[in-house]
Amino acid sequence: MAARLAALAANEGGKSALLRRLIAEALDVRAPSAAPLPIGRPEKVTLRLRESEMRQLAEIAHRRGMTRTGWIVALVRSRLGSSVQPSPDEREALRAIVRELNRIGGNINQIARAANAGVQQGSAIEPALADICEARAVVESVLCQLRRVFDENAGYWEVGR
Repeated sequence: MAARLAALAANEGGKSALLRRLIAEALDVRAPSAAPLPIGRPEKVTLRLRESEMRQLAEIAHRRGMTRTGWIVALVRSRLGSSVQPSPDEREALRAIVRELNRIGGNINQIARAANAGVQQGSAIEPALADICEARAVVESVLCQLRRVFDENAGYWEVGR
């Protein structure tokens, strides 16, 4: 049965996508309007552009930190409704945000351990309000950075840019 499920799922974007669709159908729930998952192996497309267009394309892609091919693929995918791959600068910004969130998680775990240790010893220790407020401010700052990266990426690929 597992092999038959895997074979059927291969044409549906994977087992998770197939199961999600089957459950939605069974529950008579409309699936959100999202782009279909890419299925199959990539195929080559040949495109002919004039020399001036190639220079312009190279310039635009370079400003974005992408190759010409990468830029064209991202453009086409954005028009197909797929999530666009971030540029190298955006990827680095996202990595920095993830690192910061990991640090924050570590700090919160330390605060929770200290609070739990105090409770286990019979003396409730309240985490310093200043530490909690500082962690909250950092989380809000990182969330703003994250929104900015996603908004800039989405805005870049809007029609007419």
